[in-house]
Amino acid sequence: MAELVPIESADDPRLADYRDLRDVQLRKSLEVEHGLFLAEGEKVVRRAVEGGFPVRSFLMAPRWLDGLADVLATTDAPCFVLSEALAEEVTGFHVHRGALASLVRLPLPSVAEVLQGARSVVVLEDVVDHTNVGAIFRSAAALGFDAALLAPRAADPFYRRAIKVGMGAVFTLPWTRLPDWYDALPSLTEAGFTTVALTLADDAQPIEDAVAGIDKVALVLGSEGHGLSERWQRAADRRAIIPMAPGIDSLNVAAASAVACYVTARR
Repeated sequence: MAELVPIESADDPRLADYRDLRDVQLRKSLEVEHGLFLAEGEKVVRRAVEGGFPVRSFLMAPRWLDGLADVLATTDAPCFVLSEALAEEVTGFHVHRGALASLVRLPLPSVAEVLQGARSVVVLEDVVDHTNVGAIFRSAAALGFDAALLAPRAADPFYRRAIKVGMGAVFTLPWTRLPDWYDALPSLTEAGFTTVALTLADDAQPIEDAVAGIDKVALVLGSEGHGLSERWQRAADRRAIIPMAPGIDSLNVAAASAVACYVTARR
């Protein structure tokens, strides 16, 4: 059973994991250095704990305790209990989703482990916005994809905002980082996947045609601004486009991923 620890001061050193959550650069440094990540909201905290991630601590106001009583009963991690006003002072924002938890990052699996038994995989090149990464994970998980692979410069799926937007999909969708950006797509082809890149290239086919009849698909998405790099566009086995109405050339990468995952899952 988690120990309930009353907190009276925002300066309490035990709250270091939660302090100033709005400072993105600070959070990135702190979380990487200490190997932690933060989950926000009752559902997300529950999914993180159920996903097997060790809990460092919880932070919540008294009225949030009942909703996670069963989760608190499964761990001996401390639960810091404080007023909502004090929680806002500590974190720098209004904590309105019920709870926060600090959890330990687990080692990422190898690419081979993630691809074991997979037929539908989403691959992110330089998607650097945490909100977009979270949304893509949520769409991929919801639409039946088996795994996700991220290039080295893609945003951290364990960043608080990505976890929140993805509703904890990062805890259930197998994923890892690609160790080699340059030969990432050829290596997937060698592993038996047909790589299908979403792009505005002149030879891009409608997504329905590009994925038709393929057994194992790796759906490849690029950055928010410039899309896929020239290297990845050339290296892909096929290039695909989501047909648009006149005057509109593309969707936001998160929206495009939802459409493409839906079509690909039903190939």
